[in-house]
Amino acid sequence: MTLLRVVVADDQRVIRDGMRLMLSLVDGIDVVAVAADGDEAVTAVAEHDPDVVLMDLRMPRCDGVTATARIRELHPRTQVVVLTTFAEDTEMLAALRSGARGYLTKDASADEVVRALRRVTSGEADLAPQVQRRLLELLPQHAPAAAGPAPDGLTDRELQVLRLVAEGLSNTEIAGRLHVSDATVKTHINHVFAKTGVRDRAQAVAYAYRHRLVDG
Repeated sequence: MTLLRVVVADDQRVIRDGMRLMLSLVDGIDVVAVAADGDEAVTAVAEHDPDVVLMDLRMPRCDGVTATARIRELHPRTQVVVLTTFAEDTEMLAALRSGARGYLTKDASADEVVRALRRVTSGEADLAPQVQRRLLELLPQHAPAAAGPAPDGLTDRELQVLRLVAEGLSNTEIAGRLHVSDATVKTHINHVFAKTGVRDRAQAVAYAYRHRLVDG
């Protein structure tokens, strides 16, 4: 099993220490640093080159959204999973736009946190179910999926793949649903990213909701 290097960023010491202890008990995960605010998180990433940061949003000096944007710009190999108390609309959307690939609330179980860390480092997105539901609710007047020509020149198959990504399916699950190979799914996803200008699966999910490509 490949060792997963993690930084935990949270302004509450009890949360930092609790997460570090919990993750230290999981095989294949090494907490290489903790941070009390966004500035410390950016510094820790520069010093330790972790695979993923478990990021709180509301922190002093530098908040989690700002830190996420800086990390994704300066250290694009490092992924970010948000772990926050409240899934408020503005913070949720800002975090996803800044490049976070995962978004969990602090009532998530240990298994859910570990799953999110592993999924984002393998190229997947991991959004808590209530976050995906809220993204759907943010559609204007709960509008149904848009009809007519697909945006940005997406083909019917690419739209189909994008909708399955928005449902939270992995590449392997999409391949099984469509009866194609994982490599074919990856090719379609790369085309979707190129045509829509998104950087990762979390942004692709937000794109699908914003363009009303899924039923709410």
